[in-house]
Amino acid sequence: MTDSWLQTDTNMIEGDDHVSETRLERDPLGELPVPAWALWGIQTERARHNFPISGLKPLAAFVDAMVWIKRSAALTHRETGRLEPELADAIVAAADEVLAGQHRDQFVVDPYQAGAGTSHNMNVNEVLANRANEILGGKRGEYAPVHPNDHVNMAQSTNDTIPTAIRLGALSLLPPLLDAMDRLAQALLERGRAFDGLVKVGRTHLQDATPIRLGQEFTAYGRTVERSRVRVLAAAEPLRELGIGGSAVGTGLNVEPEYPALMVAQLTELTGIEVREGSDLVQLMQSMGDAAAFSGVLRSYALDLGKIANDLRLLSSGPRTGLAEIRLPAVQPGSSIMPGKVNPVVAEMVNMVCYQVIGNDATVAAASGAGQLELNVMMPVIAHNLFFAMEILTSASRVFGDRCVAGIEADEAQLAYWLERSPAIVTALAPRIGYAEAAKLAKEAVEQNVTVRELVRAKGILSAEELASMLDLRAMTDPGVPGER
Repeated sequence: MTDSWLQTDTNMIEGDDHVSETRLERDPLGELPVPAWALWGIQTERARHNFPISGLKPLAAFVDAMVWIKRSAALTHRETGRLEPELADAIVAAADEVLAGQHRDQFVVDPYQAGAGTSHNMNVNEVLANRANEILGGKRGEYAPVHPNDHVNMAQSTNDTIPTAIRLGALSLLPPLLDAMDRLAQALLERGRAFDGLVKVGRTHLQDATPIRLGQEFTAYGRTVERSRVRVLAAAEPLRELGIGGSAVGTGLNVEPEYPALMVAQLTELTGIEVREGSDLVQLMQSMGDAAAFSGVLRSYALDLGKIANDLRLLSSGPRTGLAEIRLPAVQPGSSIMPGKVNPVVAEMVNMVCYQVIGNDATVAAASGAGQLELNVMMPVIAHNLFFAMEILTSASRVFGDRCVAGIEADEAQLAYWLERSPAIVTALAPRIGYAEAAKLAKEAVEQNVTVRELVRAKGILSAEELASMLDLRAMTDPGVPGER
């Protein structure tokens, strides 16, 4: 029986190059035309019809991770004798083509799809099966001698391959993220060294505070990124434990006892990623806690990164009516109507990325708590949001460091101007004249629009030598009591 409700426009699917050419495939629900040129099959085609949601395709990390699993499984079953060498080798050859960059347009299932990721799993199974059959001289859609379920998916379930793919995908995206964080941290630390001799007014509550060196501010930014990197690396460690071999509910039905260990060995050799066999496959299938915890650390980094970007926007505000203590590199015109205007566009981009990552984490958190009993069916949206967050954080960190931070310049005259006018430097006098008298001086200086130094000199409160010693602005940026160093 043919699914009549799916027959409409099957020969005119948007985006197909050969809209008039189809082949007829059958599954337990009936028959369905599939584009003749497609490496995917009927189950993928059903997903295309069922889930025209976002127009998005699976991220590369999700495809790669699943293909790694299928390739490793074929070699494992070849080793155990469960899969004929000829079929295993054909599957491996098909997988290698995909991993080399071929057939990437054949992975077409929307991230918002059937629960658990069955559609994505079958998309990979069908593509590899069809291509393996072609390598062996067969035709697309015939699934002989290689079948997507019986051979490519042998001893696997969506329920153990998708959680494993989430872990492998995140781990594969980890090195470039860590590298980008390193580069950003080093760019900030280098600016910290360059600016270490420049004293400026500190600010708390967006109000004047005691002096700080511009280099101290930038060094602190660099250390913040370094600390985030440590947290990201630590949170990734639990992801190295794989639940592959759990099969349908984590019990390993239809799986050879040696399969999990062999899979770990194959995946390690193929990817270079250090992974290990899961200690409790049922637990690893039930819980998305490791992915949620890792996503939470990405969110924490995004919060810190966004704060740094906001600080740089504030410190560079102006150029005439803001703080204007630093100058960010001018990378593009800032206005379509105001000539000469230059905006902090790289920092603005970073803020947008950080907000997106925070939203991604909210999705991962909610979806991670939405599992029932032996499975979390929200895994596709977890994978998409986790991988996307890692990708954009990597790019934003790299661009921020290279195209913004590395080229920041300080306006020394502006730093000195604001610093001398700050009433907060009166804090250095508090140990000598008391808090209450110092507070009166600060208030009077503001009311008279004079500096604290000018007011103290006019009142004759301190000798010239004492004044110079106690209001040594550079000395205020290091530990010690003014006048007693």
